[in-house]
Amino acid sequence: MNRIQLKAPWLRHYGVVPHTLEYPDKSMFDMISETAAKYPSYDAYEFMNQKTTFISFIKEVRICARAFRALGIREGDKVTICLPNLPQTVIAFYALNAIGAVATMVHPLSSEGEIAFFLKDSQSVAAICMDQFYAKFQSARTQVHLPKLIVTGVKDALNLPLRVGYYLTQGRKINKIAKDADIIWWNDFLTMANTHFGPFTANAKGKDPAAILYSGGTTGTSKGILLSNLNFNALAMQTFAMGNCLSPGNSMLSVMPMFHGFGLGVCIHTALFYGVKCILVPRFNVKSYGELLKKKRPNCIAGVPTLFEAITRNPDMEGVDLSYLRGVFSGGDSLSVELKRKFDAFLVAHHASVPIREGYGTTECVTASCLTPYHNFREGSIGLPFPDTFYKIVSSGTTQEVPYGETGEICILGPTVMIEYINQPEETANTLKTHEDGYTWLHTGDLGTMDEDGYVYFKQRIKRMIITSGYNVYPSQLENMLDACEHVQMSCVIGVKDPLKMQKVKAFVVLKDGVQPTQKVKDDIMAYAKMHIAKYAMPYAIEIRESLPKTLVGKIAYTVLEKEENEPTQG
Repeated sequence: MNRIQLKAPWLRHYGVVPHTLEYPDKSMFDMISETAAKYPSYDAYEFMNQKTTFISFIKEVRICARAFRALGIREGDKVTICLPNLPQTVIAFYALNAIGAVATMVHPLSSEGEIAFFLKDSQSVAAICMDQFYAKFQSARTQVHLPKLIVTGVKDALNLPLRVGYYLTQGRKINKIAKDADIIWWNDFLTMANTHFGPFTANAKGKDPAAILYSGGTTGTSKGILLSNLNFNALAMQTFAMGNCLSPGNSMLSVMPMFHGFGLGVCIHTALFYGVKCILVPRFNVKSYGELLKKKRPNCIAGVPTLFEAITRNPDMEGVDLSYLRGVFSGGDSLSVELKRKFDAFLVAHHASVPIREGYGTTECVTASCLTPYHNFREGSIGLPFPDTFYKIVSSGTTQEVPYGETGEICILGPTVMIEYINQPEETANTLKTHEDGYTWLHTGDLGTMDEDGYVYFKQRIKRMIITSGYNVYPSQLENMLDACEHVQMSCVIGVKDPLKMQKVKAFVVLKDGVQPTQKVKDDIMAYAKMHIAKYAMPYAIEIRESLPKTLVGKIAYTVLEKEENEPTQG
């Protein structure tokens, strides 16, 4: 098949960013081993003020890899890791990669039913979980066959003095696990390494499967996204090149969870790939995050928009110097124009010389595949595609490209695109489609536009689009407008079923600190909306709430609000 030369108008705006990169045909473990050989004395990670060098980190990974072999884990086996950002999480992830097994990354706050689903869907032969969440796995094991369960906790990552302190403050609150429980404690697991002799690493290549990440389930049943070594290694190289802000020996505040592509791909693998220290944060807390910024002075921070909104409202950040920041990245959800302006002003006020930069992508390509340039920002744009990554906008439901400036579905082609959805060939075929140009493109399910210079503009998830009286309404556009109102801190817009219009628009808002939910304030917001929103898209109601529901990764859970409005409780 003759392949057509792909358009890439964005390349002329790259500046110093290379147009193409050469990707190694190696595993992730191979790549961080090479990094450790280059920078053995550099810190690989820090946890609760304890630092571990790259050479020590690789030793930890090798011990864990031998332990997995002794446990009977082989190439291609699936092992579930259900942990927050602990040293054990990072060590186990790369150890599984070293032996050619596939890590299934699962949120530790998942429900029992979700855990059972993930275990069964991934066909995991073993799992690692937190001591405080053991009961959920115990329950899940009554539904799913799980031969091996390793249990660990924060204490296993601490030296003796810190361990004592942790037990006195937090550890005592954790329910005791019966002595005869069918589990393997983390430290006992590691000692199993002494029983495995001979080779233990796999000769894994770029195309080989490396990890399974589950979609958030906001559009239906969670799907297991199978990603390769190449996907992760390419992402690391592209992010480093496009970000153009970090150097070996720098530090990254790694607060985004490792079950999420953003956390695993950018905050962990990209950092370790280039000799950047990961400051591991197991749980986000506004106050403690501010303290970490002050004490650790990380060179790079990354998070979802709600994190940055929270930072601006943290009174403890008053007068804090952020001049050490070299990169600030937002992803995982749409960054409103208003919040970008607000946080950029916050950075300037705190002596930072960099702006916040928005990335865009999907878990189907690990995470980001597009980033706002440092110097050539265009308001409302999510930036330019990464090197070796191609974007095009097609008419929804087709493979036909639309002209520049027209709205359609965002499609992505590049080395970070997933292998498949596990156990779902039909969903895979609907998402990975071969176009007339001969290439297989990822259909993101997101609506957007591209201008003639290759700048991409995100509109909305296709399935979230509201159709009212035949008009297409994009909630994120309305949310951007409402967020700019002087009274509004954040908003969420949903479609409510209507017999005449099909759907009608409703808005939920959280007011800024100090603003009281009076009728006048409500009238002011409605008047503001009438000034800035087309009549057909106007909310029929604006409901003021103290807070909005969030997903496990901090996104506004609009589906919860949709369910409340469209599936009322039967009285």
